[in-house]
Amino acid sequence: MSDAVFEEISGLLQKGKAKDIVVAVQKALDDGVPAGDILEKGLISGMGIIGGKFKNGEVFVPEVLVAARAMNHASVVLKPALAKAGVQPVGKAIICTVKGDLHDIGKNLVKMMIEGNGIEAVDLGVDIAPDKVVEAVKTSGAKVLCLSALLTTTMLAQKDVIDALKTAGLRDKVKIMVGGAPVTQSYADEIGADAYCPDAASAAEVCRSFY
Repeated sequence: MSDAVFEEISGLLQKGKAKDIVVAVQKALDDGVPAGDILEKGLISGMGIIGGKFKNGEVFVPEVLVAARAMNHASVVLKPALAKAGVQPVGKAIICTVKGDLHDIGKNLVKMMIEGNGIEAVDLGVDIAPDKVVEAVKTSGAKVLCLSALLTTTMLAQKDVIDALKTAGLRDKVKIMVGGAPVTQSYADEIGADAYCPDAASAAEVCRSFY
């Protein structure tokens, strides 16, 4: 099978061509291209390229957002075919902004990049208390937890979540990733997180590596 169809879908995603990518994905399905291949070689490949460019400063938040929107449009068409083919998400990750913090742009970018890597994201939202995170870890079956904090005053809440998971006996159930403007690798080490991610693209790579 020619790679041209995957390159076209990847290219449309990178350009954020939501309407065109829907047509291209549907045509590929109609032509008998396996849904799993469209996902991996077209959509996930395209988001990977966008992620790399974002990390290198070649594209910025608006370009990532339009690419993610195109990915979402394509996913609507693709999901029934993936389900029919028995293709499952790579894994599941919980994501939230911690207690006291209402910032969501960074969290949303990470969520989009994670989903662009074939991982289902359980988005708890912003200003999330430790007990809610504990409950989500207990019930969701997710193997990864992503904690965002954008303020120096709220980054301590990342430690509160980790402590609450230890108390609940669930710390070893999940890999914990932390990020946000004030967060550093040394802070992540200090609070016992499994990974520090400086940007959304890195977060998606690290999250995928845990599966």
